[in-house]
This record gives sequence, structure tokens and C-alpha cells, in this order.
Amino acid sequence: MCYWSHKNICGFDITKCKRFNVCEHFSKAPHDQLLFLSLQVVINLGMLMKEVELRGSPSLSMILVNCFQLLYVADALWNEEAVLTTMDIVHDGFGFMLVFGDLAWVPFTYSLQASFLVVHPQTLSLLKAAVIVALNGAGYYIFRKSNSQKNQFRRDPTHPSVSGLETIATATGKRLLVSGWWGLVRHPNYLGDLLMALAWSLPCGFAHLLPYFYVIYFTVLLIHREARDERQCRAKYGLAWDTYCRRVPYRIFPYIY
Repeated sequence: MCYWSHKNICGFDITKCKRFNVCEHFSKAPHDQLLFLSLQVVINLGMLMKEVELRGSPSLSMILVNCFQLLYVADALWNEEAVLTTMDIVHDGFGFMLVFGDLAWVPFTYSLQASFLVVHPQTLSLLKAAVIVALNGAGYYIFRKSNSQKNQFRRDPTHPSVSGLETIATATGKRLLVSGWWGLVRHPNYLGDLLMALAWSLPCGFAHLLPYFYVIYFTVLLIHREARDERQCRAKYGLAWDTYCRRVPYRIFPYIY
């Protein structure tokens, strides 16, 4: 009973179930990306139109939130092939947690800022807007560059863009990157993700904690996910992973954690 309850919540590996003829990777990937990302955009646009209805035009804060999140969604859809190597697709099962998360929790949590701005309009100066845009741009740059570097290395380690990077050999035959973005911290993509999450919340000001729920929740989520990834990598790569951790001591935040 406990086994089935856990599996129904956390998900089954349906590649091992003979009743399924479709590959799990390709049943989870569209669900994980297309559904919740599309819902997020629709909700944000709905909030923008509601603000136009109430006040005649969208505020600068609302425009920034919509643009930031639309960029995030467009990037995910454009680089969809890279999703097939993420923890969600490779390791996590397909169950209630993924379904509820993608259809309810994620789209409505990601759109909290737009919902907040409809009820609590914020005036944002051009200087503050420029700082927030720069923060989101920096986060996006780190997020995209590090993910692209990892994906390119996995696809073709002899490609000119990654062939010169320093690596560590493992007993599995694979190699671990210890230079480039992945020599800075073990999860530079998480660092970029969190910088963008903060930039999504800042247009809402500091009068209320609600718009910052997402970045707080996301920080906890990524730290927990990093710990899971750490266990899996240590079990998979053994001594090579310990060597990598000594070479790259910081997990997400340089010189902090």
C-alpha cells in the first residue's frame, strides 16, 4: 500500500511497464513543458488585459513581468531538445506530483506576480526598471549559456565550443566538466534561474511578501533538487564525483553555497 501510494504520487517509471507502448521521455516532456508554460503565458496575458480594463493601460511593472516570463517560456520551447536530459525527464516518474505540479501548482505560482500587480499596482521608475532588466538579463545569460554548454558537451564533446574544456574521467566512461560554466559552480543553471526568479518579483515592490513566494519556494526546490542530484551523481560516478566536488566546491552560489 505504501509502495503504491508513493508511486502514484511521485510517479512510475513507465518505460518498465509493459502496458505502455509510448516512451516515457516523450510522454513527460510535452506535458512538462508545453502545458504549464502555455498556461503560464495565458494567465499572465489575462492579468495584463485585466489591468488595461481597470486602468486604461498596462503598468511598466506588468509589462516587465510579462516580458521576462515570455522570454523564459520561449527559451524553453526553442531549446526543447535539451529538456530530455534534465532530472525531471530522466529520473522522475510520471505521477500525481508531476501532473498536479504542471497543471495547477506551477502555472499559478509562476504567475503570482502578475496577479498581485492587478490588485496592487506599482509605480516603477526607469532607473529601477533598468536595474531589474539587467538582473534578469544576467540571470538569463548564465542560465542559457551554462545549459547550452552542458547540452553541447553531452551531444558532441569534440565540438569546438567545448573541446578545450577541462574534464575528469569517470569509471562509467563519461567525463565531468570542471571548467567553463561548470567549473564556476556545480549548478550554474540554477544560479541563473534564481536570478531571473528574483527579477520577476522585484517589479512588485517590497510592501508585501506574496510576490516573493515564488523565489523563496524556488530556492528551496532547487536546493533540494541539488541534494538529490548530488546523491545520484555520487552513486553513479563514485571517486570521480568526489574529485569534481573538491575542484568545484560551491554548489549554486559562488563563495556562498
